Amino acid sequence: MTTIHYVESNTSHAGNFVVDVPVGYHWLLVLTKTPAQFWVDGELKTYPAHCAVIYRPNQKVYYRSSADQFVNDWIRFETNEPYIAESPLPTGVPFALIDPEYCGKLFELLVIEHNNQRDYKHSSLDCLLRTLFNKLLESYFHGGELTPQYHNLLRLRTAIQNHPGDDWSVSKMAEYLQISTGYLQNIYKKTFGVSCMDDVINHRIRIAKEYLIHNTQSIAEISSRCGYQNVEHFSRQFKQITGHTPRNFQKLNSALS
Repeated sequence: MTTIHYVESNTSHAGNFVVDVPVGYHWLLVLTKTPAQFWVDGELKTYPAHCAVIYRPNQKVYYRSSADQFVNDWIRFETNEPYIAESPLPTGVPFALIDPEYCGKLFELLVIEHNNQRDYKHSSLDCLLRTLFNKLLESYFHGGELTPQYHNLLRLRTAIQNHPGDDWSVSKMAEYLQISTGYLQNIYKKTFGVSCMDDVINHRIRIAKEYLIHNTQSIAEISSRCGYQNVEHFSRQFKQITGHTPRNFQKLNSALS
């Protein structure tokens, strides 16, 4: 069981902000959105934005702003849940977050659930916390060395996944990140294992499959909705990736349903 005492999202503090607790009473999780200094291994160390740090009960807690402003998400709680109490995550040592925006959204939902009395409040809070700690585990074990552009690349990829039908081009994506097209293509493939335009195409075909199976629109309408200017181009790329023309794919899946 977990009892949340307080949770805040996107909280802003002045540059002189300091937390100094020689012996903490509860569990504390802090996600930074700006650079900050933490007391680690007997000395004060500076860490970049988008880090997470977990403190156990009875652990020294000391951190402070290292710029004109300190912005963070934080939650103070008690728990005996094994996924937290027995977690392999380090305590008192910040580590980089792979997807800080995703974690930030989870914190926003935690704040909403904590501050409202609803029938499934405790169950919802538990689900959100479990998901948050899963994301922390992913960050700690698979984060590696994040490049300076990583979080911007992640925002770009999320935009592509959510809106694959937009008029994407390498130059438009490079402009989005304010970097050269050559550098974008190099770091995008190194980061995600696929070129930026292949990523666009893959997500266009993914959503096209959904429309073909579950939508009554024509092939031409689906083609346009997925970002293609003509049906022939759409059909050619669809067959190249799936092995079927859009019409045959639609017929095959109609027969299976």
